[in-house]
Amino acid sequence: MDTSTKYDLVVIGGGPAGYAAAIRAGQLGKKVACVEMERPGGTCLNWGCIPSKALLKSAELYSKLSHCDEFGISVSGLEYDFPKIIARSRNVADTMAKGIGFLFKKNKVDHYVGTGHIIVPGMVEVRDGSDKGTILSTEKILIATGCKPRTLPDIEVDGDKVMTSREALVMKKQPKSIVIVGAGAIGAEFAYFLNAFGTKVTLVEMMDQVLPVEDHEVAKVVQRSFSQSGIDCRVSTKVENIKVTKTGVSLDLLKGNEKESLKVESLLLAIGVVANTNGLLSPKVKLEMDRGYITVNESYETSIEGIYAAGDIIGPPWLAHVATYEAVQAVQGMFGHGKAQRVTDFPGCTYCLPQVASIGKTEKALKEAGTPYKVGKFPFQASGKAVASNTSEGFVKLLVGEKYGEVLGAHIVGADATEMIAEYGLAMKLEATAEEIHGTIHAHPTMSEAMMEAAAAVFGEAIHI
Repeated sequence: MDTSTKYDLVVIGGGPAGYAAAIRAGQLGKKVACVEMERPGGTCLNWGCIPSKALLKSAELYSKLSHCDEFGISVSGLEYDFPKIIARSRNVADTMAKGIGFLFKKNKVDHYVGTGHIIVPGMVEVRDGSDKGTILSTEKILIATGCKPRTLPDIEVDGDKVMTSREALVMKKQPKSIVIVGAGAIGAEFAYFLNAFGTKVTLVEMMDQVLPVEDHEVAKVVQRSFSQSGIDCRVSTKVENIKVTKTGVSLDLLKGNEKESLKVESLLLAIGVVANTNGLLSPKVKLEMDRGYITVNESYETSIEGIYAAGDIIGPPWLAHVATYEAVQAVQGMFGHGKAQRVTDFPGCTYCLPQVASIGKTEKALKEAGTPYKVGKFPFQASGKAVASNTSEGFVKLLVGEKYGEVLGAHIVGADATEMIAEYGLAMKLEATAEEIHGTIHAHPTMSEAMMEAAAAVFGEAIHI
């Protein structure tokens, strides 16, 4: 690496925002450096999205084999190797990380190992890591340092009795019992994973439903499914008096005036994230912030000219695909390759079983805004493909404008929901109407037919219900 060369762009952080920004700038012919303490890929690839999906696939396969008699197939002596399941997820992450490294080389992106510290605008120092002490001169800086799991004060995360998602991905042994605090996507996914292999799981959520950001009917399906599979779901419940003991963790669950004491082997904190800004800025660099997150304008530029930010570090939604979009838009805007676009509609996905996927507004949000709307709903029980596949749990729910039929929101709970949501995302991008979705021939038999049928149901024209 030629550190004497002035860079067009230095990216701080190598996650979905950082590596995407670096690669896109490289594609545009710019001289780019990416500063990342770990290997490229960030939390998503190394400690989040990718390895967790590998774990969930193992859980799904084990669950299916455990019930394969429903398909007329008998399996005897079914066993699992928990350390091997964890090891496979790490191998998947390793493979994907090598792919990002290859893309860096292909697009002539220089990777510096360390943490980035902005000394002044146009100058970044690499701290820690093998490239510690290197000073990078640059025309522009993009901050993409993301977030880290939120923890509780006075509760030490030891990776055994107390974990965040990061430690849970490399747990050395399967806990016999666990309390998961927070029933958002991360909490729900780990609840499904551990329960599938026999861990006694108690899932605790302060709000009045699991998956609090999702449609209320969707949340009911997930909670019912979880409860039927043995997960103890506690909503409208707080956790208090957490104490780590020699044998595990003791705590109190508080719901209204009722208190229950529990003792479990492990505790998993899935209570959100906090911005990762430690050591990022020198006292000479004072960026405008909002609740700990970096404030940016429509072009992703911060309050200081030449310094940009994208991804989780600029606030919610904390989603890898949103971070990638923002970073690519920021790079194209800063180098005059079109006008940067801010995020409007985006899909949110949870990969437990049943899967959950949504985009746009919920019914609750539309009611609160006073927006007139119509609902089209189609249950997978009426889908031939779903019934044949023994995946008839859940439904597709489409919310459209009352006057023009434009898609305002869509909510899917069921098998392959996270794959199918893309159709409605494209519909919103192209401003398609429910009538146009209804009028588009979908192959039979497929799960995606439910998308068409839900659109037809808006007008009372669904054929199979």
